[in-house]
Amino acid sequence: MVSFHESMLEYKAQLQKGIIQNAYRGLMEYMGSLRSHFKSKYPDYAVTGNIYFGYMDMTYFALNPPFLKTRKLRVALVFLHEEFRFEVWLAGYNKSIQKKYWDMIRKNGWEKYRIPSSLEGIDSIIEHILVENPDFRDLDALTRHFDRGIMKFIEDVEDFFEQRAL
Repeated sequence: MVSFHESMLEYKAQLQKGIIQNAYRGLMEYMGSLRSHFKSKYPDYAVTGNIYFGYMDMTYFALNPPFLKTRKLRVALVFLHEEFRFEVWLAGYNKSIQKKYWDMIRKNGWEKYRIPSSLEGIDSIIEHILVENPDFRDLDALTRHFDRGIMKFIEDVEDFFEQRAL
């Protein structure tokens, strides 16, 4: 295992190249533009004011469609840095809400989306991969893809709850 000191030397070397800063800045700017896109296109959704930048593990922001907001649920667009993919998650406002709905969904046998096998260290109730290894050359096309994927995810979640009166 590499020591903290050796890791920091490698970190310094990579930073001196300048590529990581450029990529990270571009990703954060794109996440900000995605947040703005959803906020302006879906004014009925409460879109979080801040982006969670993370520790280079994940970066996300949340949308709160009215139907889910009344249940203290939200939808998050998440970029997982190491996996290099974007996912959409259903999440609760807190751990007790998360557990309540995670139990309900598991009990009702929904198999459309991935349900974590445990909530230990997990922030999602259900998850769906939107894009693996995204192509950042056409951000408008990527944004349209996210828009369609997230709206379909929200529709599916709302339909699931309505059909089961949850």
